[in-house]
Amino acid sequence: MKYIRITALAVIGVAATLSLTACDGDSAGKDSSSSKGSTSSTSSSSDVGSKPEGGSGSGGSEAGTKSGSGEDTETGAAANGATKTGGKLAFCRTKDLAIDARDAAPDKDAGRIDITMVNRGSTTCSATGFPGVDIKDADNTSNPIERGHAQPRITTLKPGEAAVFDLAYDIDNTGGSLASPTSLLVTPPNETHTVSLKWPAGAGDIKGAYTDVEVYPTHTTE
Repeated sequence: MKYIRITALAVIGVAATLSLTACDGDSAGKDSSSSKGSTSSTSSSSDVGSKPEGGSGSGGSEAGTKSGSGEDTETGAAANGATKTGGKLAFCRTKDLAIDARDAAPDKDAGRIDITMVNRGSTTCSATGFPGVDIKDADNTSNPIERGHAQPRITTLKPGEAAVFDLAYDIDNTGGSLASPTSLLVTPPNETHTVSLKWPAGAGDIKGAYTDVEVYPTHTTE
């Protein structure tokens, strides 16, 4: 009987040990599962954190570009349009101007050609600025004229009013000038359409080259 009791106690002890081991295993499994769950949550949190940053960064940049660039551009265009139509006169157009050139040399040494523009349009316009001028030579080449050192003056023309600008150069009195001008190609300020005018009769010979001739900005004749 003692042997049986001892054996039974041994069996109970083994069973208790196995039970404890099983409990520890479950606990370890739970801890491991919990640890895995925690790691997965951190990784998920990191992914979620990075995606909004990337999405917000690029999406915000795109939104900024579209709304900032697009809307600002439209606003700027509207503002410019309002300025042009509301605050400034339209520029005088070549088709509305009667243009001619004449010799206006003050003496035998200083050459000057006055080019006059009369507003033949029905509205007031602005002729402010430097005109474009090329001199065409007898060999059929044309040479652009440099601007003189002068500040443009506000030049507003009502219908029938005139503005003038000057070409200035030194006169060659030796008879050895190499320049043989035949015509002037004139483009009014802020315009793209050009008119051809004959070189004024009686104008003195140009001393040096065409690069020595200067054009000055428009001003009113008053």
